[in-house]
Amino acid sequence: MDSSSSRTIDFVQGLTGKVAFVTGGVGGIGQSCVRTLIAHGMTVAFSHTEGDSGEEAARSLCSESPDFLSAHVLDLRCVRSIRTCMSGVLERWGRMDVLVNCAGVGSATVSEYATEPAEQDSAMLAINADGTLKACTTFLDLMDAAVTREPLKIINISSVGGGIQTFPGFRLSDGMSKAAVAALTKQLAAELIHSKVDVFALCPGATDTPMFQASTLESMTAEEQVDFKASLPRGRLITPDEIADIVAFLASPYSAPLHGAVIDASMGLGVRPGVITERR
Repeated sequence: MDSSSSRTIDFVQGLTGKVAFVTGGVGGIGQSCVRTLIAHGMTVAFSHTEGDSGEEAARSLCSESPDFLSAHVLDLRCVRSIRTCMSGVLERWGRMDVLVNCAGVGSATVSEYATEPAEQDSAMLAINADGTLKACTTFLDLMDAAVTREPLKIINISSVGGGIQTFPGFRLSDGMSKAAVAALTKQLAAELIHSKVDVFALCPGATDTPMFQASTLESMTAEEQVDFKASLPRGRLITPDEIADIVAFLASPYSAPLHGAVIDASMGLGVRPGVITERR
């Protein structure tokens, strides 16, 4: 057995002491990312929306590890808010090594930002697509990626719907915004091929989050929910912690060979979408 075959990967060693900024850190996948990265030795700043509910959730999360967590208000529709937020992270911790773009809206949750369908579509694209673009470019600008001595990571959360596969019945603006995130990731990766910045897109499938509950499951009866989950790969929803574990790997030094990858994290739904789209 050669020495490489017995080598072990220690995520804690690779992440300890680094700082991550997670947008949408009080949401389902975002909150799991915050807790997982903390568990792997990182300091984590995370964003939340302005308002009582967002601020209360942020305070509760920060109380779990106050020496290694900070919360920051962010409105992805406003470039000034994005820059102010990230500048606040730098002021608090002095660095950002990893950007995890988790914040976003879905077909149901976009109603918090607009009531008319056309306005909702615009909000979906402004938050999911343009907001992610501005977050990436602001991160790179602030960290001066061309001369940084330490490798940086950008991890964009897209979706199997739009990022990997096309699903009939999927809201057009939703799929379009997730496809834009995947395209942005590949373009950034191409531009940064000789830099010390690694860029990835992670495309979860049906994940047990409040957003998925609102967009898909809440309109079903209890019996329909059972049937739907049984039709999924492995007969279950993906957990947010499973996605967060992949994020931790991508944040580590070991992910460098995956630079530019748009990763299907759908447990097989991306290669066999018919298990739900063609259900009888």
